Amino acid sequence: MDRVIRNTFALFMIIFIVFSSVVLYQIVVENAYRSSLSSTYSYTFTITSDSPLYNVTLFIPVPADALGNSPIVKRFSTGTIAGLPEDWTVILYDTGKATMVRIATPAITPPEKTNRENPFTITLSSEMKSDTVIDTREPIKNSALFRPIREVRQVSCPPDSSGINGTPLCYHYLTSLYADYETSPDASVTVTSSIYGKNSWKIFEPGSNEYASRISLLMVGGKRGWETVNGFLQNRTGIYDTPAISP
Repeated sequence: MDRVIRNTFALFMIIFIVFSSVVLYQIVVENAYRSSLSSTYSYTFTITSDSPLYNVTLFIPVPADALGNSPIVKRFSTGTIAGLPEDWTVILYDTGKATMVRIATPAITPPEKTNRENPFTITLSSEMKSDTVIDTREPIKNSALFRPIREVRQVSCPPDSSGINGTPLCYHYLTSLYADYETSPDASVTVTSSIYGKNSWKIFEPGSNEYASRISLLMVGGKRGWETVNGFLQNRTGIYDTPAISP
């Protein structure tokens, strides 16, 4: 009988030690994840021209989630976007379907010797931390993108995506911007903008997941009206076997 009791007690201690080790490991992993977790957005807007532009007005979509919340709006409203020229007037508009920024300037004047092979570029950029974990799995539903989004279709990811962690998905979509400016009939003007959301942490070694979206439009000659813009999205890039953070 004593032997049975000893064996039972030994088995109980083994189970207790294994259970305690698992619980302790989970606590250590969660604490490491929680304490090192950082979520950030990176935003850029670029206009490139090989010719002078006059009486310029642009309405550019600002990345926002489906409810209209945008990590970029405050930077525009406070004028803290890096690279913002002093003679640009910037006003934010909520259209109900999208958040737009109106950019107006009397002229965009490239320096001498600007040409198609050597165009003039203005780039605005901002990086900001998110107070919450960014949804990099389903950014169309829950994260900042260039809206309104229409005609979304899944496409093959670029070949250079094959060596990264996770199982990225890629999409093409359409959105819109407004352009009004005067220039020479053969002038080339390219507008691009990108948003990049990333969660990063360290549990024994660094880990992260992310999504990225980009819109781009090439225009020739003067413009006055709404233009359809091509967009690209890549999401679900990186590691997703992270612990759930308890309240």
